[in-house]
Amino acid sequence: MRLHRLDITAFGPFGATQEIDFDALSAAGLFLLHGPTGAGKTSVLDAVCYALYGAVPGARQSPGTSLRSDHAPVDLPTEVRLELTVGGRRLEITRRPAQPRPKKRGGGHTTEKAQSLLRVYDAEQGWQAQSRSHQEIGEEITQLIGMSREQFCQVVLLPQGDFARFLRADAEARGKLLGRLFDTRRFAAVEERLAELRRIAENQVRAGDDQILALAQRIAQAAGPAGAEYPMPQVQPGEPGLADAVLEWAATARSSARERLDIAAQVLSAAESRHVAARSALDSERELAALQQRYAETRRRAAASEAGRSGHDEDQDQLRRARRADRVAPALELRDEAERAYRRASAARDRSRSRLPGTLADAGAEQLTALERGLREELGGLDAARRAERRSADIDSERTALERQARADDELIRDAEGWLAGWEDTRTGLLARIEAAQEAATRAEALAGRLDPARRRLEAARRRDALAAEAAGAEDRLGEAREHALGTREHWLDVRERRLRDIAAELARGLVEGEACAVCGSADHPRPARAGDGHVDQATEDAAEAAHRRAEHARTEAEHALGSVRERYAAARAEAVETADTAADADAGRAVDPSVATLAALVDTLAREHAQAYRTAAGTHTAREALTAAEREQAQRAEDRQQAERRVSARTSRREGLDVEQASLEEVLVQARGGSASVTEHAALLQNRVVLLAEAATTVREEESAAARLKEADDRLADAAFRAGFDTPQAAAETLLGDLGQRALQHRIDAWQAEAAAVADRLAETGARAAADRAPAAPDAAQQVHDRAERLLRDASGVLASARERCAELGRLSRRAAEEVRGLGPVREEHERVARLAGLTAGTSADNERKMRLESYVLAARLEQVAAAATARLRRMSSGRYELVHSDARAGGRRSGLGLHVIDAWTGRERDTATLSGGETFFASLALALGLADVVTDEAGGVRLDTLFIDEGFGSLDEQTLDEVLDVLDSLRERDRSVGIVSHVGDLRRRIPAQLEVVKERDGSAVRHRVGDGISD
Repeated sequence: MRLHRLDITAFGPFGATQEIDFDALSAAGLFLLHGPTGAGKTSVLDAVCYALYGAVPGARQSPGTSLRSDHAPVDLPTEVRLELTVGGRRLEITRRPAQPRPKKRGGGHTTEKAQSLLRVYDAEQGWQAQSRSHQEIGEEITQLIGMSREQFCQVVLLPQGDFARFLRADAEARGKLLGRLFDTRRFAAVEERLAELRRIAENQVRAGDDQILALAQRIAQAAGPAGAEYPMPQVQPGEPGLADAVLEWAATARSSARERLDIAAQVLSAAESRHVAARSALDSERELAALQQRYAETRRRAAASEAGRSGHDEDQDQLRRARRADRVAPALELRDEAERAYRRASAARDRSRSRLPGTLADAGAEQLTALERGLREELGGLDAARRAERRSADIDSERTALERQARADDELIRDAEGWLAGWEDTRTGLLARIEAAQEAATRAEALAGRLDPARRRLEAARRRDALAAEAAGAEDRLGEAREHALGTREHWLDVRERRLRDIAAELARGLVEGEACAVCGSADHPRPARAGDGHVDQATEDAAEAAHRRAEHARTEAEHALGSVRERYAAARAEAVETADTAADADAGRAVDPSVATLAALVDTLAREHAQAYRTAAGTHTAREALTAAEREQAQRAEDRQQAERRVSARTSRREGLDVEQASLEEVLVQARGGSASVTEHAALLQNRVVLLAEAATTVREEESAAARLKEADDRLADAAFRAGFDTPQAAAETLLGDLGQRALQHRIDAWQAEAAAVADRLAETGARAAADRAPAAPDAAQQVHDRAERLLRDASGVLASARERCAELGRLSRRAAEEVRGLGPVREEHERVARLAGLTAGTSADNERKMRLESYVLAARLEQVAAAATARLRRMSSGRYELVHSDARAGGRRSGLGLHVIDAWTGRERDTATLSGGETFFASLALALGLADVVTDEAGGVRLDTLFIDEGFGSLDEQTLDEVLDVLDSLRERDRSVGIVSHVGDLRRRIPAQLEVVKERDGSAVRHRVGDGISD
């Protein structure tokens, strides 16, 4: 990586734009960055780091700090542009941090989002934009450089003070720095995973023992009395011999339960015999009692049947007479119907005559019909008078309508005049509504521009939380995949070792008598090797190797999946903390990781304000329509008032014409009304009289017809009674019975006859008669004996069933206990294996002699590489006196692994780095920093670093040592590197001609280039 050009605008102490030409400075290989304290030398390095990674090193990126220069004008945005070559590509990175700017509308400031731009130089097309995404640019730069921001700040921007502290630090502090640089978190994760597996396995063993003891408790409950005879063994989870003791005790309980089962079976057999005998005696007594009771009941029924014989004879005589009367029933019904018809006709005649005048009370049908015809003729002559009367009523209705219209027009005129009086105030109010709606539309547009970014941040925060959980799951799956891969590798190596151990036997199987051996060449094979126990063949080894490769592939896939989830989590997290557009949004998102609830509250507030403004703005069209409608209404009301005034004059002439027409009609109506109030009333009176006369004539005719039919029915009834043998029709009517009465009589007759026949049959039974001659039966006593035998049988059956269930349950629980014991064996072995590995990686095992953790062991190997690389330069800086070496010796009671000592060639002794002087400490830490840079660069894939920066510390060196240190730094040019030294030392200004001076001025710092003898701003 080589830096070409850096442009800094309104950044840190630089109030204006400053341009730094690294190509000119790097031409000499070594250049000096100097200036007074506080001028901004470190800010130049911060700008390089910010351009590459979007953040400045270390604590200078703490929350609340701003990258914007206080000297910059308000209209000059903060910007850093870096041009560099990395990975064979020439890039230009431009970044702007989140910063306030004046609002485009109104007063005050708003916060502008951070911006990034990546351009790539093409020899044919020039600069081409590649991306504007912070995430894409960060991933691209990190991939090209091959280092994170922390590694870059340690390797390219060499912080000499940090390495001096690293040189004197204890093992724990060195471990933290090396862990950040070399990312050994995966080894710490292995330690944690093994410790977790040990805890899980231990819990599984204890849980298995608890399960076995729980089964023992259930066995004790199921054993019942047998459990009381043989108490359960008193053992605790985890104690040796627990499983054997429980299994032995369960076998004893099962044996005792089987003995009790045999005894219960014998008791049940005796109870069954007693129950059969008692049941037979009870059935005999019940049968005798039933026969005796049947005979007694038959005697009672015979006496009752004989007592009802006289009633039976009377029922038969009544049934015969009723059947003769059935022949007279049709004539009786006909006469009753004729009598009812006559009474109805007489009543109707009386009602109709009661409504006629007294002179017509005895009038016949012909007289009433003649009067009806005369009234109908008079009624037909009133039609013309009815039409005149309807016209007079229409005139009255029309006059009323004219009065109503007059009142409506008067109301319309008054309403129009009142409305038109307030027209100007209405128009002014509607214009104000239109103006307010337009302002709300502007506000809604501004709120919409803030709402979409807030929603995107909320969605990003939700994705961030979901991806955090997904990342935890991916880490668990990666741990499982690593453990599985390690297990398959161990199995493969074990199989391979066993095969190699017996490879001679495998070769011996291919020997043929008389043919040369492929190994020794001899045709004699006196003692061919034989395979030992556990020998495996080539196929088994290949299968184990294939399983190991599949596990390694699964582990790689899990690592890639975890990396992908972490990248998406970082992207969502970065999107969720993007700087807001307004101060209000910035308050909601000021936290490093704003919560979903905070962003949801911000979105809800913006959505509510936007909805309110949108609703107000939506009334613009309505307000305009209301103004248009009001203007139309004003014109319409003026027109309506003029029309109403014209209608008033037209109604006056119409009233006069109606008055003349109604006067002529009234003369005709006076003659036609007679004594009634109106022609219609007089016609109604005549119509009522016609109806009464017609009804009276009809009822008189119907009454005469009904009297004739009644006389004819009486004659037929008398003849029918005589033929049926009755003296009078009244006697036949009294004897008559309906169908229900006859069926009831027949039912009583049939029932008496059936009962008499049944009693005669039962009296003829010999068994019942013989039982009646015996002593009375005693079924209650036999029932008591049977109940006692049955109760004893149930008790014996319950005891036997309980014994069987107890034996079955004991067998089932014993089998489960045996299965639990067998299943716990592999778990216990796994616990022992995992505990041994966890202790080894944690440094607590006796097998780990130096008590080194796995992560410390890996870091110790890295520290050895760093010490070796640093020693190559330290020898030159110290004239061959000092070497840096790694020490894994333990210091006091602490663990060993990350010690760092210096070997003094003058004394041949190895001593601690804390014994070096100030100048020795500087060049030793400088050599250590350069060595670390080489190792980290190789770790990052060998990315070439053509530009380095070294910060301070040269003032502690004497002149000779300074020459040697500068010679070492100058030797870096052999690999075409350029080194920038940040220092206050005045002697360096004379020794290093290429310089970049940072000048502190009142309106902000500025930079000046010095190349050779020239100075440029």
